[in-house]
Amino acid sequence: MFIGCGTALVTPFTTSGALDEATLRKLVRRQIDAGINFLVPCGTTGESPTLSHAEHLRVVEITLEEAKGKIPVLAGAGGYNTREVADLAKELEAMGADGILSVTPYYNKPTQEGLFQHYKAIATAIRIPIIVYSVQGRTGINVLPETLARLATIDGIIGVKEASGNIAQMADVVHQVPDNFAVLSGDDSITIALMALGGKGVISVVSNEAPAEMTQLAAHCLKGDFAAARAIQKRLLPLMNVNFVESNPIPVKAAMARMGLLEPAWRLPLVPPSAQSKSKIEKVLSELNLLRSANAAD
Repeated sequence: MFIGCGTALVTPFTTSGALDEATLRKLVRRQIDAGINFLVPCGTTGESPTLSHAEHLRVVEITLEEAKGKIPVLAGAGGYNTREVADLAKELEAMGADGILSVTPYYNKPTQEGLFQHYKAIATAIRIPIIVYSVQGRTGINVLPETLARLATIDGIIGVKEASGNIAQMADVVHQVPDNFAVLSGDDSITIALMALGGKGVISVVSNEAPAEMTQLAAHCLKGDFAAARAIQKRLLPLMNVNFVESNPIPVKAAMARMGLLEPAWRLPLVPPSAQSKSKIEKVLSELNLLRSANAAD
């Protein structure tokens, strides 16, 4: 269900700071029209730590309403309190989410056994599938390949968003887990490398800006046409890189605002990018003709 390219959706806000429901609907429809394979609302790219519980549910509800069963919705439900994560996952399941993306507990830094028991408890609480999200640079804890191999034996745990940035570890993960366990890239620029090793796709940030091209890149990789995938990678790499010129999702939302897709609004502790970063973002968008594309779409 969750192979190819899935977009880690940004959450649009109004300039007053409220959830911008109308814009969210437009963004979801834009993704579906571009052929995206699945959608991931309320991940960390969606500023989920700053959403109230009601807002979190509402973002997923709107995404499900617009998706209308056409594509799967992998809803974010992660955190450092296992009981709260399991309860949220149950609510999202009841709403109709097709699966859960669950980032590893941050700050409290559990052991590998603690990670195993954390995900086992969530899997026991729900019937829909779970994809583990391993991003040590954000959470301070790495999910080791052998732990993922153990988790793969639990019914309902079907994959991992691997964002360690460590290609050798990714190769080890692919080697240790079953073939039907979806290893997905958590870094746009490493997608081709991971899929060449046997990965099944990507949960992408850059597909917020360029959903059709990133979907095509993943599709080429799944077919083994890495030359075609590299051609898209070459074009999009500057955008992939500038999306992390400051902490995600600051740059991607700034880019989307400049493209006319949403208001330039973040929630504290995130703030707008610096003037220097804005200049870099503007330059990349101009070189890729994304400003013109956005205006033409309007």
